[in-house]
Amino acid sequence: MVGDDENVRARPEPLQEAFERMERAVDGGDSDLAGLGFWRAVREIKVDPTLSHHWAEQAGRIDRTAFEARVRPRFPVWLGNAVLVLGTLVGAAAVVVAKEATDEVVAGLALVVAAGVWSVSVHCLAHWAVGRIVGIRFLCYFFGGPFPPRPGLKTDYATYLRASPGQRAWMHASGALATKVAPFVALAFWPSSGAPAWSAWVVLGIGVLQIVTDVLFSTRSSDWKKVIRERRIARAQIGRLS
Repeated sequence: MVGDDENVRARPEPLQEAFERMERAVDGGDSDLAGLGFWRAVREIKVDPTLSHHWAEQAGRIDRTAFEARVRPRFPVWLGNAVLVLGTLVGAAAVVVAKEATDEVVAGLALVVAAGVWSVSVHCLAHWAVGRIVGIRFLCYFFGGPFPPRPGLKTDYATYLRASPGQRAWMHASGALATKVAPFVALAFWPSSGAPAWSAWVVLGIGVLQIVTDVLFSTRSSDWKKVIRERRIARAQIGRLS
């Protein structure tokens, strides 16, 4: 989960006046970016790469100030990555237990733990890795989303705007894809483990459930919604050039 939102409301004034007004507002403590018309202005500049680059720094300052005013606690990126890498290693250790344990119940539970831990751990790590490859930086980790809270990774919005829509789409998609692949990676170890058949069915169920929830919900409220949004912006940019 990467922290940015683009609910859109009307923005009547020119961009320079709008961004100046919004920066004054967030500096004064107003963190309602949708109400300020920020996302409407962002949608407008995204369609034109020249505008995106021109307004990236100011838009990034506005986004960061509003985010930091409303989101606590926040954690350094290096710390969040370290915790998630540790979680990934815990998942790998669970696979070793599943392969070496003589007790079927222990082996089965270990395989399920590997699938669950990997599903959580690799999500933001994938966002971070792909984001850095395409030039997007990140500000911090935080807890967000519906209950139970999940780790989120906040983009540096100035670098986000400077990336192309295709690059932004890949960054958003990477976390979702990593999460969906994780249970099936764990499942691939089942034949060589001592885990019973029920654990394989549970792991398969985790993978299928995540795919189903993506189809039903993520295209409207999470990573895939952002992928669709950025692909639409990419098409709009192409349309401006044709």
